[in-house]
Amino acid sequence: MTLDDFTIKAQEAINNAQKFAADLDQKMVDTPHLMKGLLSVDNSMVKFILEKLSIDTDTIAKGIDNMIYDSPKSKNTPKQSLTREANKALAEAKKKMASFGDHFISIDLILLGILDIDSPTSSFLRKQGLTPKKAAESIIALRKGQKITGQSSDNQLNALAKYAADLNKEAKDGLIAPVIGRDEEIRRLLQIMSQHQKNNPLLVGEPGVGKLDIIKGIALRIINGDVPEKISHQKIFSLDLTTLIAGAKYKGEFEERLKSVIDEVADSDGQIILFINDIHDLVKTGGNNAMSAINILKPAITKGNLRIIGATTPSHFQRYIERDASLIRHFQIVDIAEPSVETALSILRGKQEKFQNYHHITYQDEALVAAIQLSKRYLTNRFLPAKAIDLIDEAGAKLRLELDSVPDEIDELQRKVKQLTIEKEGLLGANGKSKKQLEADLASAKKRLEEITNQWKHEKAQVEIIQNAKARIEDLELIAAKAEKDGDLERVAKIQYKDIEAELAKITKAEKELHKTPQEDRLTREVVTAEDIAEIIARQTGIPVTRMLDSEREKLLHLEEEISKKLIGQKQAVKAVADAVRRNRSGLQAPGHPIGSFIFLGPTGVGKTQLAKSLAEVLFNDEKAIIRLDMSEFQEAHQVSRLIGAPPGYVGYDEGGQLTEAVRRQPYAIVLLDEIEKAHKDVYNLLLQVLDDGRLTDNRGRVADFGNTIIIMTSNLGASIILDNFKDIETLEGEHLEDVIANTEYDVFEKLKEKMPPEFLNRIDEKIMFRPLSRPEIKKIMHLMLKTTNKMLAIQEIDMTLSKKAENLLVSKGYDPQFGARPMKRAIQKELVNPLASKLIAGEFKAGDHIWVEEKKGALDFSHKRAPASSPPKNKTN
Repeated sequence: MTLDDFTIKAQEAINNAQKFAADLDQKMVDTPHLMKGLLSVDNSMVKFILEKLSIDTDTIAKGIDNMIYDSPKSKNTPKQSLTREANKALAEAKKKMASFGDHFISIDLILLGILDIDSPTSSFLRKQGLTPKKAAESIIALRKGQKITGQSSDNQLNALAKYAADLNKEAKDGLIAPVIGRDEEIRRLLQIMSQHQKNNPLLVGEPGVGKLDIIKGIALRIINGDVPEKISHQKIFSLDLTTLIAGAKYKGEFEERLKSVIDEVADSDGQIILFINDIHDLVKTGGNNAMSAINILKPAITKGNLRIIGATTPSHFQRYIERDASLIRHFQIVDIAEPSVETALSILRGKQEKFQNYHHITYQDEALVAAIQLSKRYLTNRFLPAKAIDLIDEAGAKLRLELDSVPDEIDELQRKVKQLTIEKEGLLGANGKSKKQLEADLASAKKRLEEITNQWKHEKAQVEIIQNAKARIEDLELIAAKAEKDGDLERVAKIQYKDIEAELAKITKAEKELHKTPQEDRLTREVVTAEDIAEIIARQTGIPVTRMLDSEREKLLHLEEEISKKLIGQKQAVKAVADAVRRNRSGLQAPGHPIGSFIFLGPTGVGKTQLAKSLAEVLFNDEKAIIRLDMSEFQEAHQVSRLIGAPPGYVGYDEGGQLTEAVRRQPYAIVLLDEIEKAHKDVYNLLLQVLDDGRLTDNRGRVADFGNTIIIMTSNLGASIILDNFKDIETLEGEHLEDVIANTEYDVFEKLKEKMPPEFLNRIDEKIMFRPLSRPEIKKIMHLMLKTTNKMLAIQEIDMTLSKKAENLLVSKGYDPQFGARPMKRAIQKELVNPLASKLIAGEFKAGDHIWVEEKKGALDFSHKRAPASSPPKNKTN
């Protein structure tokens, strides 16, 4: 008899037995070593036999360990060998192989061999209830007629227990919470499961809507007897595809494992239902091979022997399952929609206690409401209730971390005491007055540190008492529920009226202790609030959705002023955009639309793009929070598809669309479509659903949500009309100016109607005309540009002031109504920055200098002279 006569798992058990002996310097490998080796193998058949006979595995393991430790030791052991009893046990196992019709000796047969011989090990096992007869009967029951025909065949024995979770058992053990808000879906599934034919439901729903919870809800109903008679004795097992695939090194091993699971379910005569979450993964596994995973299922489903509940997402259903007619005809499709806000809130309240006991904190109901409402509004690419559950989980973890960490006040005082101690040591030889003052400060800091440290420890202890008592109450309720099912009403009464009451008394006492300190003076906080949820949303999205502070309230009320700090003129455009933002932040914005959609018309350089940048900085604190597309790149019909992605079969299909992918990755941004009039007419059709519904579907069926974007389109249409009508802009005033504006807007908008379809223009919130910039406005823009230059000089500790004549020179050279503010930028660069850069490199100015810029002979002159006393020296431009 050689190792080749044994299965792979049996070989592993024997090798482990030898290792256990070697680790203890034991020369002989005896039956206790073999038994320990059998128990050490993952998913060992021996463990399933013990479980079936209700024998405690730990008791067996401890007894075997004691026998091993009592075995003789020998340090000088050149080679190990088996004892006579061990050899006899393996010989008996080989005899059993023939009687069972196997081709190899498996782990369960080695166990029978150990039990059949007379040895201390077999005597111990029999005393524990593991007799040869009971073991043999269990093996026959667990094998279900399977033979060991290959060295890896014992991997397939009792496959269901290895590769699937028993949901009925989880429900019985109290590990499944009641499912809330899914009664209609559960009834629909029970109806399908009760049918004679086509009784395999397939749940189709987005990730996170609660498909698995619905199946767990059915398992809970089966345990509670709240199901039709036909289903009342059925068990639901959830297949773990990860475990099924893990370790399958050889070709066909995964398929063998799956086949063994299917056979076990099929042999149950309809009493076992297999739940396969993400069933599309079975379609993907194996590709188009005849032995792909899904093809192994089909024969059993067709015969009606295999009962299955599948779950998948709409996109995977469409891609992998719907096209397989031979598979889908055996399933009944059940659409699982995202729950409503009210239902999701009920679900969250049902899970509240679970998270409270895990994190040892408490949730305000307002926090749960905020988690639902804020996630619904801002986390648009995910689904309820999962996204709200993730929020309260993260908020609980954050608060728990704060509770376990030292408060900031204590941390600051500890650093202060350390600093004062070091200073005191350094002043040992200094005058008495300084030393006395330092000692007094140190004593005061130490006293305060001791006081608040004691307060913190006391508060933390009370919080721990409360949370431990709540966790204990949850455990007691589970024990009481089990006792009630077993009919032990005396124990139920003791738990409810004595044990739980004692824990409630602890909570009341601890809460009274905590309330002795006013809330504002507390160092600990154990309650998650709505503000905590809002902070997490703000961190994930970059949107300031926290409770509106007075500073933010003021900023929103004076948004025009905030934007005007960076944009000169164009008050009408600023007002329209500010109104849209206020509508959104106040909660009066209708859902399903962008925050606002605008088309800015006007000549170049008047601030169309600058307004978008200013808005991004004010709203998102980042001028770069802009998705910018140059629409001149989409002039041809074939280029339009790049916005949503290339069609299947074309280059770039997997890359996604330039617009949709950008919005999916950055859903809170300004979408700037430059020179919209140059785009192909198909672009307008594409943007209709964006302006109407706030969403756009890409080439792969994924939806990009524009609900938190501001869409700004710029155009130079009618620029010549605007420039002609405003050529005397500096002389226009009063009613005459208003008439010119009204007439110009009419002409420009008519030009717009000629270029763009009416159904597109009708969906834009506002069409805004930007007028040319006047000379005073150009001067203000110059001041803004000079501030940027001064900031760069400040890094080198240099100041700069311009005289009025110098400013006027720059205005005269940089003012051109036809080109807006851009000539001013070029004028500052040419007349000021370039010569100044040369002087800095030459070393004419250094740190601490103040540069005075004056106009001389039509050019700028730089000197160290200070500004005259009558001129404000620090406003950078005089």
